[in-house]
This record gives sequence, C-alpha cells and structure tokens, in this order.
Amino acid sequence: MMRHLMLPVAMMAIAAAPVPLAAQIPAPIPAATAIRQAMEASAAGWNAGDLARFMAVYADDAVFVTPKGLLRGKEAISAKYRPSFRGVGNARGTLSFAFLEMRGIDARHAMLFARWTLTGPSTAESGMTTLVFERRGAVWQIIADHSS
Repeated sequence: MMRHLMLPVAMMAIAAAPVPLAAQIPAPIPAATAIRQAMEASAAGWNAGDLARFMAVYADDAVFVTPKGLLRGKEAISAKYRPSFRGVGNARGTLSFAFLEMRGIDARHAMLFARWTLTGPSTAESGMTTLVFERRGAVWQIIADHSS
C-alpha cells in the first residue's frame, strides 16, 4: 500500500516544482518584428509632427475606443489627433512605446499590449494600449485600438 501512495506524492512534487524561466516566456510570434517596426515608424511620425505618417499604421476601417464611444475609420481617428499636430514636432510631446506582450491570434491577426509615454519639456504622461493588428497584403495594420 505504501508503494502505491508514493507514486502520486512523487508526481505531485514534480508538478509543483518551479518551471524554468525559459519555459514561461512565450516564443515570439512571426509578426512581432513587423508590428514593432510599424509602431516605431508611427511614433517617429508623431515625433516629426507628421499626422499621415503617424496614422499609416491604422487600417482605413479601424475602430478606436474613447470614453465617449467608438470612433470608426481612419479619418475619424485622424480628426481626434489632428489638434496635436501643429508646426514642428507634436504639441503633446515625444511619443515612445514599451512593448509588453504580443500574442498571435491566428495567421492574419495579432494583439499587442504596450505602454505609451509622451514626454514634453515640462510634463510626462503615460498610459496603456491594446492594439489588434490584421495583416493586409504585406503590411500589418491596426484594426482596433483601446488606449487609455
């Protein structure tokens, strides 16, 4: 009887053992590099004061979540950001992203969790964003943006 009890106890001990860190970190998804580059190019557009370059990462039919509801389409999203684009650079500060996690949904869709930061001469603001990307042709574009 004792032998029969030892096997389940040994199995539980193995299952409770710490998992090596390498096994806990998900493998990068194939889209990660292209999406990261698209986001960096978008931030460069913001920082240069170039609204079209900033918005290039958005699909024409993208949806943006706001506290008041949804903005539908690239034009509506552009209109939201347009007041920040005056003169050289961006009136709200320099944009950067910290990429926190990327998840593949399927072969054509991926989700990015990131922290955005705007740094100005006297202020800094930061928030979180969840972006859903869709591969359209050779490029990855945002189809849904929930930023706060």
